[in-house]
Amino acid sequence: MPTSKHLIDVFLQPGDWFVADEDYQLRTILGSCVSITLWHPPSRIGGMSHFLLPNRPTFGAEPVHMPELDARYGDEALQLIFEQLAAAGVAGAECEAKIFGGGNMFPAYIRGDAINVGQRNGDAARQMLRHLNIPVVSECLFGVGHRQVIFDVSRGDVWSCQIEPSQV
Repeated sequence: MPTSKHLIDVFLQPGDWFVADEDYQLRTILGSCVSITLWHPPSRIGGMSHFLLPNRPTFGAEPVHMPELDARYGDEALQLIFEQLAAAGVAGAECEAKIFGGGNMFPAYIRGDAINVGQRNGDAARQMLRHLNIPVVSECLFGVGHRQVIFDVSRGDVWSCQIEPSQV
């Protein structure tokens, strides 16, 4: 009788990223943060990010100098995932992407004409992937509240459950 394979479960905190093979399941909880998953079907290798801001803040015309890449920023998280995929023999451009998060966590405090952090994060994720010609096969972005996200790297499936804040 065959036994079911037990997946290694990895939980991503804000600013984390992880590249894994089919033995893994990656999870996170997102508010205004965004998660990009990249999956390469032939090799069953994928990566997931949990970024807080689209890119590193700037002061004047120059970004703040940091000695290494920081996955708290979407553009740098994507670069880190690409590097790890390449080390595993996978070209990031051959992956398919899914995007999650960008929720409005404080709708009562956002002016009607203002773009909130979650909106900026989601828009930036779309733009980064479009710029890299990586197809987005699914997304669950924006809305109010947080999401739980689970990525089964063995099949490329991602489940997302959005939970709106309770009305008090």
